[in-house]
Amino acid sequence: MIIERAEVIVTSPSRNFVTLRLTTDEGLIGLGDATLNGREHSVVAYLQEHVVPLLIGMDAHRIEDTWQFLYRGAYWRRGPVTMTAISAVDVALWDLKAQAAGMPLYQLLGGASRKGLLAYGHASGNDTEELFDSIRHHLERGFRAIRVQTAVPGVRAVYGVPHDVTVSNGVRSQEYEPASRGAYPAEEDWDTRAYLRHVPTVFGAVRTEFGPELPLLHDGHHRMTPIQAASLGKSLEPYDLFWLEDCTPAENQEALRLVRQHTTTPLAIGEVFNSVWDYQGLIREQLIDYVRSSVTHTGGITHLRRILDFAAQYQVKSGMHGPTDISPVGMAAAMHLGLAIHNFGIQEFMPHSAKTNSVFAQSFTWKDGLLHPGEQPGLGVTLDVDEAGKYPYEQAYLPFNRLADGTVHDW
Repeated sequence: MIIERAEVIVTSPSRNFVTLRLTTDEGLIGLGDATLNGREHSVVAYLQEHVVPLLIGMDAHRIEDTWQFLYRGAYWRRGPVTMTAISAVDVALWDLKAQAAGMPLYQLLGGASRKGLLAYGHASGNDTEELFDSIRHHLERGFRAIRVQTAVPGVRAVYGVPHDVTVSNGVRSQEYEPASRGAYPAEEDWDTRAYLRHVPTVFGAVRTEFGPELPLLHDGHHRMTPIQAASLGKSLEPYDLFWLEDCTPAENQEALRLVRQHTTTPLAIGEVFNSVWDYQGLIREQLIDYVRSSVTHTGGITHLRRILDFAAQYQVKSGMHGPTDISPVGMAAAMHLGLAIHNFGIQEFMPHSAKTNSVFAQSFTWKDGLLHPGEQPGLGVTLDVDEAGKYPYEQAYLPFNRLADGTVHDW
């Protein structure tokens, strides 16, 4: 099965997506997600100028050898651009191999380890009423676990909370897109002390309203120092969180030792990581409970499977990144991998827009709070090239933060 054509397709139906499309001499088409939010063209150039010329004439069945060739052969290793490009190739090759075998990808990964994937939705609000409405909205849509994000008094804009919530026919819109289109990123403000005072009161109100059984999650989005993160984790212990995510920038792996010493709140880390080396100490020392990396940004199914197999030795589970900056191709890859591994924890899930779904046809199902990738051979995703062409790339940036004195802060 020889690769005859490799195309990099950029489309922006609701946000920018980069897709690698491989075609073989047998007429099979494999897809890989190469989207790196806010830096999409960096991966496009990496693929088009450096990787695509190497793929033509390759045996598409040689997934492991191709992975090692692209990782070790380039000399310059790791990093989000390199690993996202490798991921796109890897996932496209797995898609092709599963199609050639006539079975859904998860079967090639060892078969299903569960009926479906527990997924969590994103609830948010500018006040308690909006937040409760958002939680109820997600429960009505079938979610059985909820991430809770809230505005903070005195802070103009907070990650995960839409600035303007529209209402149509009595239903509040829950769509949220942090990447603003334009020539310069939006500037937001931040006050950690106000945040630390406010968040525990919010979770107290949510538990009072919705009871003790509903799994609740929260994302700190790298904004705290280690001691601040430890303080928040401890203050949230009475509310029994499923996890506290990205409580502090984890490039400094030793920081999680301090957090772990002071709180039993479960910790999830890693959506900005891209290799097993980012996790080595965190997993070995059992400083985290969930791996947050995505297939898209972490070297594909081949490499993320290695990370999760390593994590399984320490009872650390998966919590794969899955908002709408992961295309339907990347989400399908996550579902197949999550269905097959033993140490699955939970899957992040933000439904894509109708425009995105018109570009990417998908076979997954959503029932009783569980995702399933479906039974179509391969990933179960097809790309409508003509439809994709209706939505050209638009420059977009994620926001950035400044403190009250003007200092740039973690976002």
